[in-house]
Amino acid sequence: MAFMGKVALVTGGASGMGRVTALRLARQGARVAILDLNDKALAETAAESENIHAFHCDVSDLEQVRRVVADVEQTLGPVDRLVHCAAIMPGQSLRDMSAETIVKIMTVNYGGTVNLTKTLMPLMEARGHGDIVLYGSMAGDVLTHNLGAYCATKSATNTFAEVLVRENRNSPIRFLLVCPPLVDTPLIDQALATGPESLKQAKSSRRMASPEMVIDAVEAALEKRQWVVRPGEAAFMVRMRRFFPGLLWWIMEKANGRGNH
Repeated sequence: MAFMGKVALVTGGASGMGRVTALRLARQGARVAILDLNDKALAETAAESENIHAFHCDVSDLEQVRRVVADVEQTLGPVDRLVHCAAIMPGQSLRDMSAETIVKIMTVNYGGTVNLTKTLMPLMEARGHGDIVLYGSMAGDVLTHNLGAYCATKSATNTFAEVLVRENRNSPIRFLLVCPPLVDTPLIDQALATGPESLKQAKSSRRMASPEMVIDAVEAALEKRQWVVRPGEAAFMVRMRRFFPGLLWWIMEKANGRGNH
């Protein structure tokens, strides 16, 4: 297998996309470090494979990220691939959501992306190889009500990754920005109560992408050395946003029961 014997670091590795990614890499023979704040879920995921090793880490804390990365490399060896999935997704209107919550979402989702990238990128460059896989989102381009704070963090992440790629065309690192559509993971559940009505409808009707489909697309994109992948309906929705933004907002208004508000 292509990743046999290599080391992967997966943030948000105790649930959702991170957990599925970690388990797949472990089955391929990789030594996988999973980073998360949920100690119980970390332990449960690590118990599923002797190749998975749990590390408690708050990705929004740069010094903590640096310490944990150093610990991972000392324990497992040099990191060959970063898969950064860690994120939070509270849903609420920007009017009602507190400033503290809005800033926290940005600090975790975008700040965590910066912290992991800036910590591992120089190490990989010095070794002459490595993969940096950053999970942005379709939501960074396709905006909707009651997810404004989350959308803003993913717009920032998408922008960061695109400029990073353009500035480092001659880097030995393979960069990949992943912009999935709605994926059926626990992350979605954070926004169900106060998020957009369209999210609840997608959840109840099971119109969400599977984590496995997204990860298949990620692996194919890495092999093709693509810099961005938009699995499932994400590519179509981003094109709609680009060429017909008014139509997309009309659809969102209807789906979220906003009328003319």
